Amino acid sequence: MNPGLNSGLVVTTHGRHCMVERPDGTRLLCHPRGKKNQVVVGDQVMWLAGAQGQSDEGTIEQVLPRRNLFYRQDEIRTKSFAANLDQVLVLIAAEPEFSAHQLSRALVAAEAEKIPVLIALNKRDLKEPFDRAWQRLAPYRDMNYAVLPVALKPKEEGQSESPSRSEAGDAEALWGALQGKTTLVLGPSGSGKSTLINRWVPGASAATGEISQALNSGKHTTTSTTWYWVDEAKTTALVDSPGFQEFGLHHIPVARLASLMPDLAAHAADCRFYNCSHLHEPGCSVTAALAAGAGVSAARYKIYQDLHAELSQAPRY
Repeated sequence: MNPGLNSGLVVTTHGRHCMVERPDGTRLLCHPRGKKNQVVVGDQVMWLAGAQGQSDEGTIEQVLPRRNLFYRQDEIRTKSFAANLDQVLVLIAAEPEFSAHQLSRALVAAEAEKIPVLIALNKRDLKEPFDRAWQRLAPYRDMNYAVLPVALKPKEEGQSESPSRSEAGDAEALWGALQGKTTLVLGPSGSGKSTLINRWVPGASAATGEISQALNSGKHTTTSTTWYWVDEAKTTALVDSPGFQEFGLHHIPVARLASLMPDLAAHAADCRFYNCSHLHEPGCSVTAALAAGAGVSAARYKIYQDLHAELSQAPRY
């Protein structure tokens, strides 16, 4: 190994630039070597100082092996969210009504990389909408996904530190699930994702501004994935990522889809044919479970049908 190489953690990327954190906590701008940028947030890298020993810039020479990579792929491009994750937190809200299709896409992508998922349903204080949303999440609880109720509210200036008992309990349960882990936070607009990030990373907005200035990318950095340490000991991290509105799964082979949906996978191995599509074949245990109401809901099966049709048309890469 080149003795001039240094280790670091990629904490954000934008175009041909990335910010790397040294072991001492200081950060510098780095440029991946080569034409194609393969570096993503969460990567452990080896970098080389710039010409004449410049201390404020470097070149990425090597990306160390990843434990996992969470990404999406549509017809045009691949979007990598982050690498080396301990879990994905999908934050949704009682209002506006969340998309079960969107949620399921994120879960399939996480299952493909064997990354555990935590689902948090926000706006618990809106009783009727929350009760309806909680009921819609019953199939996911039945699949043993962890689903937490939360009531995240932005703290206004002068607001007293006196949350209700349920709000305090929700926050404690969520914090317990995040502690000691690197968590990618996903959530559609209106879910309260910014409130969650700002709750545990009070300087997140300022940090984003500093990164933006360093990358000379202005407001566009707000559309980039960013790593935040939550504690001084650097044992807990939140990775904030935008882009949950569209979530392509074209990197998933259609024949693998059912195995990545736990409610279907529980029955798929019992089908008469090993290559059953679970759409029309005789002796299909998935459609039998659907008909009997035994673990496969009509709503979830419709999502499977839609994804199967989409992936059947997707070009393979």
